[in-house]
Amino acid sequence: MARYDKRDMAQASKWVHEVVRCPHPQHDESAFVEFLVGLADRYPGAMLVPASDRALVAVAGHDDRLAGAGYLVAAPSEWTARTCLDKSATYALAERSGVPSPKTVAVSGISDIEGYAATAGPNAGFPAVLKPTVSHLYCAVFGRKWTRVDSPEHAIKEYLRADEAGLEVVLQELIPGDELCGANYNAYFWGGQPLVEMTAVKIRNSPVSTGSPSVVVSRELPELLAPGRRMLRALDFHGFANIEFKRDPRDGQYKIIEVNARHNLSALLAVSCGVNFPLLQYRHLVHGEPPDQPQCRQGVYWIDVTRDAKDAMSYLRRAGYSVGRFLRPYLAPHVTAVWDVRDPGPAAVRAGDTAKSLTRLTVRGRPAAVRRALRGGTTP
Repeated sequence: MARYDKRDMAQASKWVHEVVRCPHPQHDESAFVEFLVGLADRYPGAMLVPASDRALVAVAGHDDRLAGAGYLVAAPSEWTARTCLDKSATYALAERSGVPSPKTVAVSGISDIEGYAATAGPNAGFPAVLKPTVSHLYCAVFGRKWTRVDSPEHAIKEYLRADEAGLEVVLQELIPGDELCGANYNAYFWGGQPLVEMTAVKIRNSPVSTGSPSVVVSRELPELLAPGRRMLRALDFHGFANIEFKRDPRDGQYKIIEVNARHNLSALLAVSCGVNFPLLQYRHLVHGEPPDQPQCRQGVYWIDVTRDAKDAMSYLRRAGYSVGRFLRPYLAPHVTAVWDVRDPGPAAVRAGDTAKSLTRLTVRGRPAAVRRALRGGTTP
C-alpha cells in the first residue's frame, strides 16, 4: 500500500503486508507518479487502485505511463475522471444526455448569482445549494461538501468566501425532501454495458443537512437503472462507479447529484450483500474473467458508527424520531464502515484521529490561558 496521509486507516489492516510513503498527489503530482513508476518493478502486473479523489486525478491523468510501467490501472480515462470530479462538467453532460439533474449555474462572479435569482423571481430560487466544482478541495477548507444558502445575499457571501480560498463553485436548486430521498446506483461498467449493478437508499447523513451518508440500506430501485446507465455511457465509463441521486418529491424523478469514479467508503455494503466490486474488478483486470451479475441481498444496512453517533441527537430531536427508529439499523443485518472484530486496526487509527480532532475542537473553544496550559504553557 502506498500512502501519503498518516491518518489513512487502511495502512493498519492486517491484510496490508507493506506500507510505503509516497509524495502527496495534490501537492506534487509528478513526484507521486514517478514514485509509482519506480515501485512497479517490485509489484509486476499489480492492479493500481486510486482510493481518493486526489489520487484518482493523478492516476487517470497518467494512465498510459503507469500502464507502460506494468500496472493494471483500475481507473477511468482522464477525461472521464475530471468530468466526474468537476460538478459543472458533470451537470452539463447530464443535461446533454437527458439525465435528470437539478437546475445549476456556474458562478464566476456576483452577476451569475444575481442572474440566477432574477430568473427564479424574488427569493423563489432559494434556499439553494452553493456547491464546489471539486468537492474534496472545498471540504478540505470548509469541512463540508456544500453550503445551503437562503438568499441571494447569503449566496454572495459564501461565494466570496470560496473565491477568496481559490475555489470554483456552482449555484444549484435545493431539491426538497430529506435524506430518505437519496439513493445510490453502483455499477461495474465495461464496453458501454453494466456487467454488475446494485442500488441502495440513504437512511441518515452526517452532518444531517450537508453531509455524506452515515447509514445506507441495500434496496432494489429499478427506476435508477436507466438514468445510471445513461450517465455512465455518456461518460464512456469503464470500471466501478457510484452515482448519487436524489428523488424530487415534486415530480418523482431521481436527479443526479454526483458521480464517484472510484471505490468509496461504503464498499463493504455491496460486499456484505454478495456483490464484491473490488474482487470482481481484480479478477476481470488481472485474470480476464468478466463478471456476471450475482444475486444481491436486500435490506442490509451499512453504518458509519463514528459519524452516525456524532449526529445522533440531531435525529433524536426530530418530532417522531424515536430511539427505536434510530437503533433499527443496528438491530437488523448490517455491516459497519470501519470496525471489524477480525481486523480492528483501521478502527483504532480512526478512533485515535477522532479523539485528536475532538481535543483540538475543545481546546479552541476554551479561553486563551487554558489553551496555553493544555499545550504546556503557564498555568492559569
